[in-house]
Amino acid sequence: MSLIHRTTLTPTKLELLTDWLPRQPWYAGSGRRPELVKAGGFRLDDPLGEVGVEFMVVTDQDGAAYHVPMAYRGAPRAGAEDALIGTTEHGVLGRRWIYDGAHDPVVVAQLIALVRGEAEAQAQSVSDTPDPTVARHYAGPADAAVSGAGSVTDGPQATTDVTLDAGAAGRLVLRVTRALRPGAADSGAGDGGAGDVLGHVEAPWQQPDGTGARAVLASLRKAADG
Repeated sequence: MSLIHRTTLTPTKLELLTDWLPRQPWYAGSGRRPELVKAGGFRLDDPLGEVGVEFMVVTDQDGAAYHVPMAYRGAPRAGAEDALIGTTEHGVLGRRWIYDGAHDPVVVAQLIALVRGEAEAQAQSVSDTPDPTVARHYAGPADAAVSGAGSVTDGPQATTDVTLDAGAAGRLVLRVTRALRPGAADSGAGDGGAGDVLGHVEAPWQQPDGTGARAVLASLRKAADG
């Protein structure tokens, strides 16, 4: 289970995201330096216990909500320089390299496991505590063997697509929703190269006015040519 250390991060995750988020093609901010607030999220366990896996929702001063999956590693990941959000000093674990989780095979594999009911969402800030507010649904093949390594592209409608080889099940696309809209479901419309939706994960966050919201954070679907 995820162990949450009560310690410091320098710089903090929000400070790193303040610099990183405006440089992403799916960020729709006004050009001002964003004022970010952590609004929700959850964690997943790495079965090997080597990579921290977190899914964070942040809101900015315009009221927009963004979903950022993150991988926390104790050493640089070779070939992943373009996916690096930044480095930070952890009060217990030392230097940590934080990567955009859509580009990290451990994060991708565990997110797919969550969609398929093979992993359990954990509370974002409490050790060894499941998060029952995170919901998932899967109606795809039970024998789809999917690794976490795949090609990553920015998709339509502020999404990021990870295209994966699922063996006999063909090619699948894990679509990560970046810009969140309250109540948004994954209907498969405007799929931009991905076909039928096989499953999804949805989770809540708190809007700037204090009201709660939910939306699909990620979906797993057949590739359009698969």
